[in-house]
Amino acid sequence: MRPNSGAVLALSLFAGLAATGLARAEEAPQASPQACEVPAYLLNTESVLPKVTEAVKNGRPLTILVVGSRSSTIAASADSAYPAKLQAALKEKLPSIPINLSVELQPGKTAEETDATLVKLVEAKRPTLVIWQTGTVDAMRSVDPDDFRSAVDEGVAALQNAGADVVLVNLQYSPRTETMISAPPYLDSMRVVAQQHSVPLFDRFAIMRHWNDAGDFDLFSTFHGTDMAKRVHGCIGRALSKFVLDAARLDQAQQN
Repeated sequence: MRPNSGAVLALSLFAGLAATGLARAEEAPQASPQACEVPAYLLNTESVLPKVTEAVKNGRPLTILVVGSRSSTIAASADSAYPAKLQAALKEKLPSIPINLSVELQPGKTAEETDATLVKLVEAKRPTLVIWQTGTVDAMRSVDPDDFRSAVDEGVAALQNAGADVVLVNLQYSPRTETMISAPPYLDSMRVVAQQHSVPLFDRFAIMRHWNDAGDFDLFSTFHGTDMAKRVHGCIGRALSKFVLDAARLDQAQQN
């Protein structure tokens, strides 16, 4: 299905958020190291990551593959994007464990289009954990939510059958696109798939909305700055590292 005019406008907005930032840094309040905290209920999950647990407990390298869209990176600043920040945070918490992380961008691809590449990626990378960020492109293209849910379901099943733990990451939150993109059907679909396959769902959408409502970041601004993007990605990376470690049920003695 070709995107309609509203989706095209939304695509431009999301691309701008992903590539250059989420607001002009000099006009937004600076997030202190104590800011961008995440309420515990947004990081709780009953699902576990047994392969991550096994790797850490046995002192084996933790190999992570992030499969995502443009919002997984920052233009000309990959070291500041959330995958790099996730890796740094995990290395800090697990200093005796080698943390190997790679990113495979699937720009402009829907979940169904990404499905075709997942097994080959796992076979090539042999990851302990796959973090699959999806939903944004499907929402912008107004893909049928049932088709989206089926695609995510098939993708998660393929990853698990290939021997990897899986964490799903949903859409990023932008108050500027709420009237143009209907996110709830895609958020609900990912939640259903996560429950069916017992995989943790990192609710990026709700977390970013909390930060916006709490005043940590002004995500409504029409101006973009890389400094804002770097700070948001840093917060996402740290929150995701905690989420992964908690889902692996690692106690403090196994960390640090």
